[in-house]
Amino acid sequence: MATAITRPTRRSIHPLHAVLLASGLPLFLGALLSDWAYADTYEVQWINFAGWLVAGALVFTGAALLWAVIEALRADAPRGRGRWITVGLLAATFVVGFIDALVHSKDAGATMPAGLILSVIVFLLALAATWAGFSGPRAGEVK
Repeated sequence: MATAITRPTRRSIHPLHAVLLASGLPLFLGALLSDWAYADTYEVQWINFAGWLVAGALVFTGAALLWAVIEALRADAPRGRGRWITVGLLAATFVVGFIDALVHSKDAGATMPAGLILSVIVFLLALAATWAGFSGPRAGEVK
């Protein structure tokens, strides 16, 4: 009697992609906390911190988005919808984060409350994108 051997799916995330994917989240969180601190204290330096943190997070998010698109388009990659969900969430995070960066480039008084609201939205999008990027079958697991 012949035995069928099932090969495990190989969709583990590359370590560099994991670093790029996870690096934007704490920076967006720092921007959110800086906006919150500005809303409480009206100290202008908090808006400067938030602007720089959003800019840094956009660098990592853009690199993670580029990597995710290339990974989703690769010929040998499985055509699961999970990869495209991650790409969509990263694209939404990048677009909303870019709008947040534009809002933070205004005068400190003009950034509230839009800057705080956008920071909350972009943090939640980054959290969902990071979660989607790290979820799914891993190397050694069977679908």
